[in-house]
Amino acid sequence: MSPYLSIVIPVYNEASIVAAAAAELTQGLDARGWDYEILFAENGSRDATPQILEEMCAQNPRLRWFHSERPNYGVALKAGIQKARGTYVFCDEIDLCDLSFYDSALPLLQQQGVDMVVGSKAAKGASDERPLVRRLATRVHNGLLRLVLDFQGTDTHGLKAFRREALLPVVDQCVVDMDVFASEFVIRAWRQGLRVVEIPIHLHEKRQPSIHLFKRVPNVLKNVGKLVYVIRIAGR
Repeated sequence: MSPYLSIVIPVYNEASIVAAAAAELTQGLDARGWDYEILFAENGSRDATPQILEEMCAQNPRLRWFHSERPNYGVALKAGIQKARGTYVFCDEIDLCDLSFYDSALPLLQQQGVDMVVGSKAAKGASDERPLVRRLATRVHNGLLRLVLDFQGTDTHGLKAFRREALLPVVDQCVVDMDVFASEFVIRAWRQGLRVVEIPIHLHEKRQPSIHLFKRVPNVLKNVGKLVYVIRIAGR
């Protein structure tokens, strides 16, 4: 039978933290008595991450994983969402696994008719402990999305929760990859009139990013340009 919750977590070269983070997350979910699965979307790892995931999933039937050869956060996250089986899907990050977000988001989805909850690093009341340059990069990226695509929120990347039935068609429409897939997903949900709400989060990462910030910039600009063309010009 399908679980009530699916948690999708992209992982890339996370051998140093994946086992401990997964154990902490499963303990918290078990303590809440929720019916869940955790789906690890491993993509392009060159360390021991696949072997660790294989061992973890063999020991715990609530855990699943799949491998894609090329490191690509967006492709992995999209595939994970499409493979998820739960009524509600949470998109998490292995260096966050913030159960307070689950506690706040799930009642909104269950009881208030919300389609998607975005955990915002930039909303009023949020706490972002990342270095200044990364906080500024988030502001610049989201400002660009507001300018070129009329985005109405404060954040698109990171923690999300949504009703799978409502959002799976939106996922299938997304055309960009890498980090900008997460942005396209949220923007399309906004533009299609789904009920999207933001809640502030406390962001404290367990490790430094696996890909350097400035190495992401060319792909981000290319994919934002593609997204503008597809939505603004092609009308898709």
